[in-house]
Amino acid sequence: MKIMITGCKGQLGNELQTIIKNKRSEIGAVPDDIVGAEVIPVDIEDLDITDASAVLKFVGSLKPDVIINCAAMTNVDGCETNYETAFKVNAAGVRNLACAAESIGAKLIHVSTDYVFAGDGKKPYIEWDIVNPQSVYGASKALGEKYALSFCKRTFIVRTAWLYGYVGKNFVKTVRRVIREKGAITVVNDQLGNPTNANDLAHHLLKLAVTEDYGIYHCTGKGECSWYDFAVKIAEYSGMPGTVSPCTTAEYNSPTKRPAYSSLRNLALECGVGDEMRDWQIALKEYISKVED
Repeated sequence: MKIMITGCKGQLGNELQTIIKNKRSEIGAVPDDIVGAEVIPVDIEDLDITDASAVLKFVGSLKPDVIINCAAMTNVDGCETNYETAFKVNAAGVRNLACAAESIGAKLIHVSTDYVFAGDGKKPYIEWDIVNPQSVYGASKALGEKYALSFCKRTFIVRTAWLYGYVGKNFVKTVRRVIREKGAITVVNDQLGNPTNANDLAHHLLKLAVTEDYGIYHCTGKGECSWYDFAVKIAEYSGMPGTVSPCTTAEYNSPTKRPAYSSLRNLALECGVGDEMRDWQIALKEYISKVED
């Protein structure tokens, strides 16, 4: 099996490569068909996914069996001020990959986000809930989902949230750094969601990759919390002396409208390949025991 991973240098791309190399994740062994898979790691310097002809040529020459798209513009506030770039990467780039995958009969696994929802609900969103993004980031990712499903019939859409991994920047590393440097941090306490370990997510992407169970999936850590709750546990598990203080979204004064409640339920996983995602606190504790930053 040939697996092409776009955004290979990011958090999720790195986890996928590590798991395939080691033949197992922190959850367990990879599917038998993944063992010995040839990985085609791709990042911006190798391929600009917004260039349709380049994508078609690249994919056509290497002929991967599966394309896992981890490439995205994920700077939420940056998307608000760079509208065109956000849609080029998060929507047009996905369309290009979908068209290329369809042309060679490959599967496409596209990673999306909880930001496709309005975030004004009272219970976890499930896969068939209506999307209603409230930000440029969310809108660009929602359009990317539509393009993927429209242009490649062998598509998996996998929505995740609050992702952190061993390589690259993330909320966990930021909290640890700020507390280490300043002894205190203030975090919003009125936005609820699901912290997700990138190792756990990668494990499930590979489980899906060997199936033909195409469609939309949610894949986040079990349980929900606020960003403030998340930060408190990060400090606690890190054994860091310092103060974590709560604030409201209004006090934080972000230029982006962020979902107040964007918890996801992994219902499609439960009904299909199985939901082995760990409780967010258990996954976080193991991550902190290993992370170096």
